Amino acid sequence: VIFTFAPLGWILHSTLATEPGWSLSRFHELLTSASYRQAFGNSRYLSLGSSVTGLLLATLGAASLRRVGGRLRNWVIALTNMTSNMAGVPLAFAFIVILGTNGAITLALRQGLGIEGFNLYSMNGLLLVYTYFQIPLALLLLYPAFDNLNDDWRDAASLLGASPLRYVWHVALPVLAPALLGTFILLFANSMGAYASAYALTSGNYNLLTIRIASMVAGDLFLEPELAAALSVLLMSLLALIAWANQLLLRRVRHGR
Repeated sequence: VIFTFAPLGWILHSTLATEPGWSLSRFHELLTSASYRQAFGNSRYLSLGSSVTGLLLATLGAASLRRVGGRLRNWVIALTNMTSNMAGVPLAFAFIVILGTNGAITLALRQGLGIEGFNLYSMNGLLLVYTYFQIPLALLLLYPAFDNLNDDWRDAASLLGASPLRYVWHVALPVLAPALLGTFILLFANSMGAYASAYALTSGNYNLLTIRIASMVAGDLFLEPELAAALSVLLMSLLALIAWANQLLLRRVRHGR
């Protein structure tokens, strides 16, 4: 109650309470502002791009882990568990050291091959960082789901004349659909709420929802906690809508099976 519902109640009260009385004026201000709409767009682009890419790569990785030996599989899972906890400022620092303007790989490409590295402090750089910390989390979430696949099903489908692609589409995907959808929702929420990596990488100069919220409650110039509360409510509403849609899809998948 103290750490969940009390802050939520304070956020809702701060959002709706104004001097004249209860009002939705702060939501109107956010939704009609080009700057805040851009923050939503940037966060949505990063979240969708990193979630889809991370989910695809993690799905291939989880499928591959079922085909390798026990020692190698355990080593990969242990490494994945370690990298899934590397986020925030340490992750941003690691990328700066490796791929920054004077990073190791950037200097090697520039001096050895005359190739200029890409701009790490841009949207593409943020997308790379976000995708990096999404892959280990998705792999840990998806790996147990592949135990639901029976190798005999693939053999039976092959005997019936089904190609590997038809087996994946008609057998494997329906079985894995709940895990894939649930993992996607978690990845999307994880990236929408990410703050430390983006702030450390761009010094807070990139227009993202989390950065805007933080600047309103801990900025050096203008403090607008009520507007930050309204922005937080919109963010929570977006995530709740996605989670609700995910539950509808899961029910349809289970009903279809």
